[in-house]
Amino acid sequence: MSWIVDFLIILILIVGIRLFRSPKGARRGNLLAAFALALALIVVLVRNPVLDPALVVGALLAGSLVGLWVAMKVSMIQIPAMVAFQHGAGGVAAFLVSYLELTRHADTLTTTGRVSGYLGLIIGAATFSGSMIASGKLASLMRQTPTFLPMHNQVLLGNALVIVALSVLAWNADPGLAPFLLVGLILLAVALGVVFSIRIGGADMPVLISFLNATAGLAAAFCGIIIGNRLLIAGGATVAASGSILTHVMLKAMNRSLVTTFMGIKVASGQRPGAPVIAFPVPSVLEAGEVEAEKPEPEDPLTEAVRALTEAKSLIVIPGFGMAMAQAQFKLVELADRLREAGKEVRYAIHPLAGRMPGHMHVLLAEAEVPSSQLFDIKEINDDFSGTDVALVVGACDVVNPAAIDLEGTPISGMPILMAHEAGRVIVCNLDEKPGYSGVDNPLYSENRAVLLFGDAKSTVEKLLERVRFD
Repeated sequence: MSWIVDFLIILILIVGIRLFRSPKGARRGNLLAAFALALALIVVLVRNPVLDPALVVGALLAGSLVGLWVAMKVSMIQIPAMVAFQHGAGGVAAFLVSYLELTRHADTLTTTGRVSGYLGLIIGAATFSGSMIASGKLASLMRQTPTFLPMHNQVLLGNALVIVALSVLAWNADPGLAPFLLVGLILLAVALGVVFSIRIGGADMPVLISFLNATAGLAAAFCGIIIGNRLLIAGGATVAASGSILTHVMLKAMNRSLVTTFMGIKVASGQRPGAPVIAFPVPSVLEAGEVEAEKPEPEDPLTEAVRALTEAKSLIVIPGFGMAMAQAQFKLVELADRLREAGKEVRYAIHPLAGRMPGHMHVLLAEAEVPSSQLFDIKEINDDFSGTDVALVVGACDVVNPAAIDLEGTPISGMPILMAHEAGRVIVCNLDEKPGYSGVDNPLYSENRAVLLFGDAKSTVEKLLERVRFD
């Protein structure tokens, strides 16, 4: 009978996760998944004798209150950093449970249980430190560009080999020495997570976040094996599977492989690992043989942008992380709604890597009450740019950079981009003309069709909103 209860709880969890596929179902899916986890908690407490109820209740209340406080205080822009931090918390729980089981029941554990304990301890500790690095970068507490150590791959390999050797030593050690060796194993795994994550730059954060999601679930599943809990095994495996699928989707969106992303990015000739990020020379996006006329200096780019918006019949909005940083989504949506009310076709083009975690732009625009029917992914909308009057870029650079198509050997070479440069006019509302996280100059900025409105995105959109009138 107990397995039927477990099966129903896991089924509810999977149904909840499935609802995350659409913005409309995400809220219900979140509540349903939370309900499944609450049921799992109740089942675990009923099945297992609680030696100290006061301690359990106190821990539950403390964790719930802290989680509630964080959820109330965090803003949408801080969600990626918080998600990374939560993955790290899952890693901590995994390696602590594994450590306790390996030291407390070492003589009674089966071989499968011990192997699972070691894997849960190592993966959990590495997930913890890797997630803290990711959270620090996403919260701008650390430098967001990649950090390369001398012989970085060799350091990673050497660390992994020492972990294997120490695991064998701890497995065969005396009971009195094993706990100290396991602590050393935790420290080595923490170092592994740090070295692994520090060379992942801001542009690759969506991949790192989804990968850490998978490893946190995997560590939890191994913990479920060592303590003999079917719910934890199934729940952890579900998270690991979904995180792995999401990682694959992110890599496919970048036209990259797991190896090139995590084991070193191919850079342009002359750039060495560890060197400062440089601006790559980029070709024009004009067709071969086409001569670009000298671009006149507009007296007032804002007036030019307002004229382009008011005269346009169709508009595609491209939001990026800069929009999130400036919290410009509400004013942007207000501007888009005003243009739509004037009879213009307005759509949003969402690149899967536009935010700092998968679905980040969808969350921010949903917060600003944009209907999901107005959001289009890269495959649905890319062919429409050539027939669109205006592409409005707000806080995005790499995802609209034609150098990804025209230039080889850069961090974004081969990455699918939104074809904004094919629109009749391109209005760019970015902070400045500096390259994005990839360090690759954007040739779109030098095109005649581009109107550059550099400065804080929210302030820029507010100025457009003041000037774009149809009464």
